[in-house]
Amino acid sequence: MSLSRRNFVIATSVAAGGSMVLTACSSGSSTAGKGDKSKGHGGADKYTGSVVVGTKEDSAGAAPEIPGAKKGGTIRGIAPDDFSHLDPQRIYFSWNSAVGDLFIRCLTGYKIASDGSMKLVGDLATDPGTTKDGGKTWEFTLKDGLKWEDGKELTVEDVRHGIERGFAGFTTEGAGYAQQALTGTTDFRGKYKGPFSGKHLDSVVIDKAAKTITFKLAEARPDFNFTLAMSSYGAVPVKGDSKEKYDKDPVSCGPYRIKSHSVDKSMTLVRNEHWDPNNDAIRNAYPDSIVYEFGPESLQATDRLIADSGDDQYAVMAYSGVPAERIQKVLTDPELKKRTFNGLLTGIYYYAINTKRITDVKVRQALIHAWPLEQIRKIYGGPSAGDYATSILSPDILGYAKDDVYGKLKKPQGDPEKAKALLKEAGKEGQKIVYAFPQSNTYDKTKVVIENALKAAGFEPVLKPLESTSYYDGVQKIDNKFDVMWFGWAPDWPTGYTLMQPLFDGGTIADGANNISQLNVDWVNEAIKKNVTIADPVEAGKQWAALDKRIMTEEAPIIPETFQRRFYLYGSKVGGAMFHPQYSSAIFYKLFVKA
Repeated sequence: MSLSRRNFVIATSVAAGGSMVLTACSSGSSTAGKGDKSKGHGGADKYTGSVVVGTKEDSAGAAPEIPGAKKGGTIRGIAPDDFSHLDPQRIYFSWNSAVGDLFIRCLTGYKIASDGSMKLVGDLATDPGTTKDGGKTWEFTLKDGLKWEDGKELTVEDVRHGIERGFAGFTTEGAGYAQQALTGTTDFRGKYKGPFSGKHLDSVVIDKAAKTITFKLAEARPDFNFTLAMSSYGAVPVKGDSKEKYDKDPVSCGPYRIKSHSVDKSMTLVRNEHWDPNNDAIRNAYPDSIVYEFGPESLQATDRLIADSGDDQYAVMAYSGVPAERIQKVLTDPELKKRTFNGLLTGIYYYAINTKRITDVKVRQALIHAWPLEQIRKIYGGPSAGDYATSILSPDILGYAKDDVYGKLKKPQGDPEKAKALLKEAGKEGQKIVYAFPQSNTYDKTKVVIENALKAAGFEPVLKPLESTSYYDGVQKIDNKFDVMWFGWAPDWPTGYTLMQPLFDGGTIADGANNISQLNVDWVNEAIKKNVTIADPVEAGKQWAALDKRIMTEEAPIIPETFQRRFYLYGSKVGGAMFHPQYSSAIFYKLFVKA
């Protein structure tokens, strides 16, 4: 899922280094490569980073019990911001998806083990889907006994309705992958207006008696079963759909239902009595209720959890992590460190270079050489804030090759002499660079080291701080006046497609879109189209890695910055706390109240 995960665009929140948060969701591929991600209790555990496709057996029965867990009590989540959307088809932000796990169910989903490894399994479906033609046709069968919170049966019509709602005019915030796959065009609303038009999609076929739903795609998508695990494709009851109003009062088919919601203040979820744990292989549901408190920023939340008194003993930092001001205090105190969990955020933070304004590749390469990664990471909090990024693909992506085309790992502080030489070759010495960034305490500090580095490399920097709440509106305009823009992106599932296509496909250039580098190169566009149809996930990974290296070498459209790490703190009465490998939050359905 993308940055949000709008998304899978970035939303304002505070990460480990005080930076903003990737907003897309991430999901999985059939065999993601292993990495050394610390996910766990105290920071010493290794997150395997692996994602595999599960079996019909993996999809059946109840979720594995968590040792020591018991039912009862209330878990409290603390976050700076409310959920922007609760309607599945309007969810494309990982924070929304993380809570959506409690009341939204899709055809497929991820079974997350205690080491952070994941299996794609059937959620509403009996298995992770079948295809007999390389991914052009996908079939799913619904489990028996599925119900909505009012006790009514959840049917294949409801599943189809959730897919078709993604075409409606009021659901533009959600993902568009399935819609494009089903119609063969990015202008999918031009072909179908959604179920409220009185028509159904010909490319989605249901059999009520057999409880099957079949998707007939315009072209092969071998990872379409991963697409359907996104919150944007959750089921919605045909007879309980209040259209635009559904965003305020969604109907649950998960373990919890929304009891009350005071916007920007709090939200309370309680047990959904009609959820059957025996047909949900993914979710546990130990607390009687989960209460979210909105408003406290990361520093305030951290200090409350350090104090660990009253109701805060049952609380967890739900999305905003420990800030730079407290990270060393937390990690050097053994008792506090025991109450942390952490992981690398999925995706990448980077600086997009506007290729329509900076047309000379040598100037773009000079910017990459000049950029002060080391100084920036120090402001974020040092090595605990994450790893230097040197490529487009992130470590959780199948095919990640650790390429470092510009030698940034050897000179993370920047190489002003190399940058000057490239500017001289291009005849662009003294090139003006307009740098846009969201105003915040963190980025007001990083702008200083960036400005100094650009001056040292022979550029003339012009700084453009933008108000954070309207930042994306500004940089996502195709006629903006910025040369370099801070940005970030998280994949909707860990294959190269969900990084490359949104960010570098020339066909996606538009106001509000995420190709803010505005790269539109024929060979890049063709490679994206070709790679997405490769059925063998290992071969596909190799091709995405090769495309990554070639784009960075020949086009240099971005300056990779960091793969960021986020640390969370929780109260002493909270059990089951672990990092969500997709949403970079807590896994709320695994939490429990300690005895």
